[in-house]
Amino acid sequence: MNQNVVIKIGGALLDTAEIRNRLANEIAGLMRSGARVVVVHGGGKQMTRFLAERNIESQFVNGLRVTTPEVLDAVLKVFAGTVNHQLVAALVSAGAAAVGLSGMDALLAEAEQMSPELGLVGRPIRSNPALLHLLTDNRYLPVVACVAGDRQGNFYNVNADQMAVLCASAFGAAKLLFLTDVEGVKDAEGRVVPRLTPSGVRSLVESGVATGGMRAKLEAASAALEQGVKEVAIAGGAKPGMLGRCLGGEDAGTRLIPDPVEVSVHG
Repeated sequence: MNQNVVIKIGGALLDTAEIRNRLANEIAGLMRSGARVVVVHGGGKQMTRFLAERNIESQFVNGLRVTTPEVLDAVLKVFAGTVNHQLVAALVSAGAAAVGLSGMDALLAEAEQMSPELGLVGRPIRSNPALLHLLTDNRYLPVVACVAGDRQGNFYNVNADQMAVLCASAFGAAKLLFLTDVEGVKDAEGRVVPRLTPSGVRSLVESGVATGGMRAKLEAASAALEQGVKEVAIAGGAKPGMLGRCLGGEDAGTRLIPDPVEVSVHG
């Protein structure tokens, strides 16, 4: 049974020690049950605050942060520095042998520039999962900041959802879990949709119900299913026990599964 799991934690959940420590305990418990776990995290909220304190305005194009060399320096300090190390410390305290990484380490996540107008924002293009397998085979817990690199040694700011999909597909994860600050994907009436397929995602996007960050998350989730991940969940990580409920197959948050395959029967 494939127990490879990738958990992406949104930066808003990591901003308070209480939620960070509780999630760390839940993840450590998952590891004790035998699962091989990789954690990917964001940190956009902390990043915006860090820049504002230095009078650097945050600019966004289509939900992605324009990344100048000055902003990239802050990305390394915040994502691969403070946020990553605080999460690693919480996981170690919970009993997990956590190891902090960025995509530059052993070129775990390789990227290329997405567009000149976004500056040093990268599009993840490939992952070398050897380091993830080496660590998880030996019961370590990789904790990956959403920073990627290229073969020339350039760093890129990458979207954490895309980073999670890249890691999940390369790692051969059976499940990818997006823990976020909302309880799930909502329909036009504001109700959480318990189950979705890629065709359902398309209708939510085309009808304008899913926009902004949720649209990006849904498109990332659909890409993960296309790349072989069996199931993706989007759920509110602030609620205790949500990790176990999602991975236990309960309808907690929103579960995304592949569209059913049509079988044609010839008489």
